[in-house]
Amino acid sequence: MVGKWLSIVGIGEDGLQGLSAIARSLVDQAEIIVGGDRHLAMLPSDDQRQKITWTSPISNSVADIIQHRGQAVCVLASGDPMCYGIGVTLTKQIPISEITIIPAPSAFSLACARLGWSLTEVETVSLCGRPPELIQSYIYAGARLLILSAGKDTPGIVAKILTQRGFGNSKITVLERMGGTQERIVESTAASWNETDIAALNAIAVDCVADSGVVSLPRIPGLPDNAYHHDGQLTKHEVRAITLATLAPIPGELLWDVGAGCGSISIEWMRTHPRCRAIAIEQNSTRLQYIADNAAALGVPNLQIVAGKAPNSLQNLPQPDAIFIGGSVTADGLFDICWSALKPGGRLVANVVTIEGEQTLFNWYEKVGGNFTRIAIQRAEPIGKFLGWRGMAPVTQWIAIKSFAIH
Repeated sequence: MVGKWLSIVGIGEDGLQGLSAIARSLVDQAEIIVGGDRHLAMLPSDDQRQKITWTSPISNSVADIIQHRGQAVCVLASGDPMCYGIGVTLTKQIPISEITIIPAPSAFSLACARLGWSLTEVETVSLCGRPPELIQSYIYAGARLLILSAGKDTPGIVAKILTQRGFGNSKITVLERMGGTQERIVESTAASWNETDIAALNAIAVDCVADSGVVSLPRIPGLPDNAYHHDGQLTKHEVRAITLATLAPIPGELLWDVGAGCGSISIEWMRTHPRCRAIAIEQNSTRLQYIADNAAALGVPNLQIVAGKAPNSLQNLPQPDAIFIGGSVTADGLFDICWSALKPGGRLVANVVTIEGEQTLFNWYEKVGGNFTRIAIQRAEPIGKFLGWRGMAPVTQWIAIKSFAIH
């Protein structure tokens, strides 16, 4: 049995002298040191030990570390290795029983200490290797955001997103090289941001202030229809709210959105929690562009989009926890592929507005059971000088929950 051979030591801008006695001893006793150029430069210039520098892709470096299993290997990491750090990557491939992790304060902790913010009351997000549009779903009046920067250009990108969203009055604080002798804090508003001389190592704090008349979008399902670019193929917001409640997203779950239209169901599934994932399947090329644009604008740029016609395009996709079918219900073989792919305990929800669609759903119901709901929404609209009720096309919704296998 291999003992603890790998140590991951969080290190701050103050270098080796800022380490605790335990962390320092792990660094000193290591046969091999792993880190980026900045971290390895913190070691004495006459250090003769073997060094491994991170390469791209990082998986090559991880494989290199695993090759030295059993030797004393020490990885130097920025701040807290388990807060969007290398520790997360390594613990997926190496058992924790073989690792010692010594964290230093994270950039989030340091930023809160500088600003007097409560870490439990802020939204935290990393833009290191991630699309900047991710912050869209975190922007609302009164929000405080802490953002790990990808580099010196990230503050300008964040300022532009905030300004275009109608949050140009938001206060931006960029905290450079926190904890070191070169620490610097730069403050401005999003709309007036023009700083170009920013250190590559920085974190961004945002106090979100909405411009006059700008309405924040909620995280719960049922966004206004005008939040989307679409060609009419849009689940209306009342029906969307009911549908998402029926699909019942849980953090970490995966949704297939079959016949996604403009992507509203999968987008709002992902907006319920940062760890919710979705795949939007759509054959219309114009709508595929709508899905991509809407996903970026609404803060879920990691929505996976599959171009193609169901059921053929569903082959080889990861197993879903829930499936929504908003189009193509009458396609041959669709039900069998979806039902067999669905995890035990998973939900299959379908919405139809035609009699043929209802007939198809009833055939599915006869196979596996489930429940039907008729959703009839009426909106008040002007009739001359008066208001009257105008009904939208009634929607028939079917849900079936796949039973757990009995052994």
